[in-house]
Amino acid sequence: MELKLTTWQIQLERLEGAYAPNTIRSYHSDVKQFVGWCEEANVPPFPIEGETLVAYLGHIQAALSYATIRRKIAVVRRMHALLGHGPAPRDEDFNLAYRRMKRTKSLRQRQARGINEALLLRAIAAQPDTLTGIRNRALLSLVYDFLARRSELAGITVQDITFPGDGSLRGVIRRSKADQYGRGRLCFGSQRSAKLLRQWLRAKPKDVDWVFCALSHGRCIDRPICDRTVNKIIKQSIVRLRGERPREAEVSGHSLRVGAAQDLLIKGFSTSAIMRAGGWRSLSVLHTYLNLAEHNVWT
Repeated sequence: MELKLTTWQIQLERLEGAYAPNTIRSYHSDVKQFVGWCEEANVPPFPIEGETLVAYLGHIQAALSYATIRRKIAVVRRMHALLGHGPAPRDEDFNLAYRRMKRTKSLRQRQARGINEALLLRAIAAQPDTLTGIRNRALLSLVYDFLARRSELAGITVQDITFPGDGSLRGVIRRSKADQYGRGRLCFGSQRSAKLLRQWLRAKPKDVDWVFCALSHGRCIDRPICDRTVNKIIKQSIVRLRGERPREAEVSGHSLRVGAAQDLLIKGFSTSAIMRAGGWRSLSVLHTYLNLAEHNVWT
């Protein structure tokens, strides 16, 4: 069993550079869980037998969402192929078990609550007049305007930002989750974001190239802000507001991206315009963001 464990870990190393680091970490976690279950069940993990896959599906389906189950099954099937065993078995027993699981699960994925522009402005106004507050005001505003993922925001450098003469700003996101090959995406920011970002760029050291750098004890560090820190800033900026606001469990680092997309829909922009603004390549993914928009077509 130890030999098999070493073998699948070695095969995962083949993915380095071809897939995003987060994807490889997810592969490692999912395969490790599957191999651990196989050890407890006293069955060999690879090559996968059809009955093993059916039993594993039954083991994980009670506690997990449909989307998570689908991913975990896809990962272990992919691992089967990476180990040189060809396509993983998908016989009728597995197909029937998968259909039963799918019918018992809600296909609706948990979606972060959208933070609309009104709530964004309250969060910006509540930031303290400190170096951290100046950075966070610009960060919150730009995440919303760029419809940016956390990792996209962390990768922006000073060279990626320009300020046209109309008072707004333009930016380029060089690489993203949906753009692994670095085609790049042009983004536009409001006059509000331009003003807040200029204030932040004047406050941070000129020799720090990252637009949003890390801070330690009130001082800038020459490295990009961590995407987990971006998530924390967004959550804390919202849950600390007084008055009506989403609950902490409803807010994530995606909430500003969700809220901006929903606001654009309500303002009458087409789905193709929203897809371009947010860098979506799949209409079905965008629809998961827009389904809960407060957009009453009858008023």
